[in-house]
Amino acid sequence: MRRPSFSDFAAAPGTCLGRPKSLRWCDLRAMMNIPVLTVEGRCLAETHERALFALYRHGARLSTQYDKPGDPPSLDCTMNATVLDPLAEPMIHKAFPGGIEDLREYVMELQGAKDHWIKNMNDPADTRWEYTYHGRLAGYGTWREKAPTGESRETGSFKVAQIERVIAKLARQPFTRQAQMITWMPNLDLDCYDPPCLQSLWYRILESPDGIWWLNCNVRFRSNDAWGASFMNMFGFVLFNRDVIAAGVARQAGREVRLGRLNWQADSYHIYGKDLEGARQRLFDRLESTTFKDRVLEFSDPAIREWYDEAEATVREKIAEYDRTHGAPPAK
Repeated sequence: MRRPSFSDFAAAPGTCLGRPKSLRWCDLRAMMNIPVLTVEGRCLAETHERALFALYRHGARLSTQYDKPGDPPSLDCTMNATVLDPLAEPMIHKAFPGGIEDLREYVMELQGAKDHWIKNMNDPADTRWEYTYHGRLAGYGTWREKAPTGESRETGSFKVAQIERVIAKLARQPFTRQAQMITWMPNLDLDCYDPPCLQSLWYRILESPDGIWWLNCNVRFRSNDAWGASFMNMFGFVLFNRDVIAAGVARQAGREVRLGRLNWQADSYHIYGKDLEGARQRLFDRLESTTFKDRVLEFSDPAIREWYDEAEATVREKIAEYDRTHGAPPAK
């Protein structure tokens, strides 16, 4: 098809430079743009569902380097999702490939339970993980290597305890715009097969008239698997913000700290092509035949909380079994 020239457009108010004889140039240009979608919800489950539905309706079709032969293209967009009250019920949406035990495991992982799974980066035979989010946040700038004598040692020219320093900064100056943590280490991640999806966490506190501090947070992901991981990511960081950041600031500042809004930014928010049919069957095709209440769970439900709390022992045994089979040092 010949590229439209300016003379192809007629003067037509309200159109993109006017209307061409065949295809409007602005429409063609829009086809080359990854959609930027924005959603907002009161609670976590509502925001997650709205983000998924917006992606399903308006996402672009894109291939990825992880596709297998025959996989259909992914649905993809850049997503900006805001949870106005992260701890409001219902917190849990059923539309994710996991259960309550998986949520408990991910919360524990974000708080350091698997940091000892990090591989020696100079050992090709080491099949453990290249990083954990908590490891990057708690000890940015370091990695592990196998020494000539055989033991694993921490390596790096500097180490930044970002979690500790962000908590201290917020406690001293709650309105600071500098309370940020990052994960990306270009010296490792540009050549990493599966580099960190999480890129940064940014915090700022507002004080209400009654003296309560409200912790606002922006989370940015480079890549976020909307169907396979995003809900667990969001749930995990809500509890990380509550149990680690807000609790730490409260201890140091001597103030009551609650969670304000969570803004979730994903450069690539996607459903892989291989997962689309399952997502249709489990969620999108059922939206009109089910109620929102049918699709969610309340984290405060006593039965759910009992299930969640009791899962910790199972998760710790799972971690210990991995340690035994992968030669990882025991968890501290």
